[in-house]
Amino acid sequence: MTRTKDDQFRQVWKKCRRALGGAAFFSLFVNVLQLAVPLYMMQVFDRVLSSGSMPTLVYLSLIAGGALLTMALLDMVRTRIAHRTGNWFETTLSTPVFTAGLNRALDRRVQATDATRDLGMVRGFLTSPGLFSLLDAPWVPPYLLVVFLLHPILGVVATIGAVILIVLAVLNEVLTRAPMREASGVQREAAQRANSAMRHPEAIDAMGMMPAVAARWASINAQALEIQSRAADRSALISAVSKFVRMGVQLAILGVGAALVVHQEMTAGAMIAGSILMGRALAPVEQAIGGWKTLVMAQQALARIRTLFEEAPVRNSGMSLPAPRGEISVEHVSLAFPPSKRLVLNDVSFALEAGTALAVTGPSAAGKSALARLLIGTWKPSGGVVRLDGADVYAWDRTQFGRHVGYLPQDIELYGGTVRENIARMDLMADPMDVVKAAKIADCHDMILRLPDGYDTQVGDAGVVLSGGQRQRVALARAVYGDPRLVVLDEPDSNLDRAGEESLLRAIQNMKERGATVIIIAHRGGVLKVADQVLLLRDGQVEMFEYAARAFGRMAANAAERTASPANDVPVTAGRPAPATIRRSSGAA
Repeated sequence: MTRTKDDQFRQVWKKCRRALGGAAFFSLFVNVLQLAVPLYMMQVFDRVLSSGSMPTLVYLSLIAGGALLTMALLDMVRTRIAHRTGNWFETTLSTPVFTAGLNRALDRRVQATDATRDLGMVRGFLTSPGLFSLLDAPWVPPYLLVVFLLHPILGVVATIGAVILIVLAVLNEVLTRAPMREASGVQREAAQRANSAMRHPEAIDAMGMMPAVAARWASINAQALEIQSRAADRSALISAVSKFVRMGVQLAILGVGAALVVHQEMTAGAMIAGSILMGRALAPVEQAIGGWKTLVMAQQALARIRTLFEEAPVRNSGMSLPAPRGEISVEHVSLAFPPSKRLVLNDVSFALEAGTALAVTGPSAAGKSALARLLIGTWKPSGGVVRLDGADVYAWDRTQFGRHVGYLPQDIELYGGTVRENIARMDLMADPMDVVKAAKIADCHDMILRLPDGYDTQVGDAGVVLSGGQRQRVALARAVYGDPRLVVLDEPDSNLDRAGEESLLRAIQNMKERGATVIIIAHRGGVLKVADQVLLLRDGQVEMFEYAARAFGRMAANAAERTASPANDVPVTAGRPAPATIRRSSGAA
C-alpha cells in the first residue's frame, strides 16, 4: 500500500509557523510598550510627587497614554494574525483531511478518527489566549533583567518566583499529559459507540437493548470523565500553588522593596515599578499553567492530523484514459487484511466481455463483497490485478474512473439532500435530463414521481424519509447515472418486494442492452436469471465459472447430490478456467 507523504501538512504548518512568527514579532513591541506603566509609575513617584510639577505629569501621562494606545493597536494586529492563521489552517486542510480520513477508512476497513474535529481543536488553540501566553513567555527573562537593574535583591526574589512557576508548569505537563491522552482516546470510543447506536435505533428499541446499550456507553463515558477528573484535579492543585507562589512573590517584592526604601537603597517609585514588572514577568507562566489542558489537547490533535497524513493511502493521479468499453479481466487476485495472513480471496481469475451480466454467488463469507470492492478499485489486491479495458482499476484516476463506474453497495447510504441530488452523485450542476434518464434506466422514474415533491423530495439524513426499497431503487439510479460502462450491484434485491425485483430485472436488462458490463452479487435466484454467466465462490476461491444455463444445472445437481449423500458432501468443481476461455452466449438464460 502506497502511503502518503506528509509534505502537504508540513508545508501548511510551515506557513502557519511563519505567520505566527509575525505575531511573535508584534509581541516584541507589545511587551516593550508594556514597560510604559511601570516606568510611568516610577517617574510619577520619584519626580512628580517630589517636585509637584504639573507639566511633567501631563507630559508623562501623554507619553504613557500614547505608548498604551500603540500597544493596544499592535495587540489587535497580532490577535487578528493569530485568528486568520487558525482559520486559514483549518480551511486549507479541511478538504485534504476529510479526504485522507475517507481514504484511511477505505484502507482495509481501518476505523478513521474524527480528524475534522482535530482541525477545529488546533484552530481553537491558535485563536485562544493560550497562544499569546506562549508568545509572551520568551519575555520573562528580559523583564527579570529589568527588575535586576532596579535592584539585584529584587531580581533574585523575582527569579526565584519565576523558577518555581516554571517548575510547576513542567510538573503540570508531566502529570497531566498521559491522563489527557488516555481520556481523549476513551472519549472518541464513547462517541463512536453513540454514533453507531444513533444510526440503528430501531433494532435497539425493538429488541429491548436500550438499557444495555445505554449502560455500556455510560460506562465508557464515565471512564473518560474519571480520567479527565484525575487530570483536572492535578492541574487544579498545581494552578492553586502557582497562584499562591505568584502572589507570595509579589508580596515579597513589595516587602523587600519597602525595606530597601527604608534603608534608602532604592526609591519608592522603583519599588512600585519592580512589583508591576515582576507581575508582568510571571503572568505568561501562570497563564500557561491555567491553559495547559487546551495546549495539550491541541498538541495531541496536531499529532493525530500528522499521523493521518503519514498513514492514509493516496492514489496517484494517472493520465486521462479513453472511455472504457467494459471488458473486465481479473488476473490471479488475492486479498488479505493485515496483520492477519488469512486470504479472503485466493487466486481468483476470470474475464468478461463488454455487455456481459455476471452473477457472483456463494455462501456467506465466501468473499463476494470483497471481490466487489476490488472490481470498483476501492481496495488494492494483495496479489494480482483487476483490469478494465486493460487498465488497472486501482491505479486509475478516481474522479475519471468514477464517471465510467456505477456501484450499489450492500449497505445503502443516501446523503442529506434531494432525490435529484443523490441520483446526480451530489453534483449540483447536473443536467436534470441526465437524472431522469438514470431513473428511467433504473426503472424507478414513476416511483420517484409519486413521492411528495418528486425529484425534489428531501431524503433526510441517511435517507430516513424513504423506505428501504425506495432507498435501494434511488441508489440504483445513482449507480447508473452517467451511463457507466461497468456496474457492480451488491445484493441489489435485499430490500425489494416482488414489484421492485421485477423493476430491478428490467433495469439490469436495460443496462445490458446499452452495452454495460453488469456484475450482480446475490443469493436469490430471481436476480440470477438475468445473468449470462455465473461465478460461484467458496472460501475465497472460484468453485465454478460457467455459462448461466449450465451453471444453474450444475448447482442443482450438486445440491441434489448433497441432499442424497450428506456424508459425502464434496463440492463438485468445474475447475478454474483461463480468463479468456468463457465468452458471451446470446442464448444464456
